[in-house]
Amino acid sequence: MSATTQSEEHWFAKARAGDIPVHLGIIMDGNGRWAQKQGLKRSEGHRAGVESIQRCLPAVIKLGIRHCTLFVFSTENWKRPREEIRFLFGLVVDYAQKHKAEFIERGVQVIPIGRWRELPAPVAQSVRSVARDTREGTQLKLYLAINYGGRQEILDAAAELAKRLASEQVGFENLTQEDFADCLYTKGVPDPDLIIRTSGEKRISNFLLWQGAYSELVFSDVLWPDFGPVDLYQAIAEYSSRSRRFGDVIG
Repeated sequence: MSATTQSEEHWFAKARAGDIPVHLGIIMDGNGRWAQKQGLKRSEGHRAGVESIQRCLPAVIKLGIRHCTLFVFSTENWKRPREEIRFLFGLVVDYAQKHKAEFIERGVQVIPIGRWRELPAPVAQSVRSVARDTREGTQLKLYLAINYGGRQEILDAAAELAKRLASEQVGFENLTQEDFADCLYTKGVPDPDLIIRTSGEKRISNFLLWQGAYSELVFSDVLWPDFGPVDLYQAIAEYSSRSRRFGDVIG
């Protein structure tokens, strides 16, 4: 057994010995900086980032995580150069088509969240297609946050809740947090237990703002294209070492 394999098995065992998050969120950051360090174009960093997704997904399934949300394209990413945006959209289309059979084989259900329907028609159609064709997956629900922003999600949820109040589907006097959560893109999805951000940045950048109110945060210095199963297992092990109190006290 190679040293790499031994290290991976060691950290997998350590991660599995503790609590496993039901829902994992990942802010995949550092593609551009990775490419710069390699003397490559930013586009090659994004391409390497897709490979990292495919490297980590089997590890997510192996851990028994049931829900995973990946921050793919934010509402703020429209500020990037047009050429880079076109390349990113091309990657989304290619990813959805190229890996659809693998998703089905692994039992992965792909679910887009965000204002993804407002994307260019070929991109939205590709996302819709992979979501439709993987809907029977039961091993992992993989949420792709595309054209997603946490503040925009809250605004959209508030607008939807206002409609429900106006139509008396919901009573104002008895309004609950659950009523609001029922209007989010993630309706019916457990809140993330853990959010990982790569590349050393220590912020959540408009990702799952409502849902992540009590999420544990792990910040990794590893750039996303270099992030692999061992890094994931180490993050899970750190998560399981923490005491989650949700405002209560222990003991």
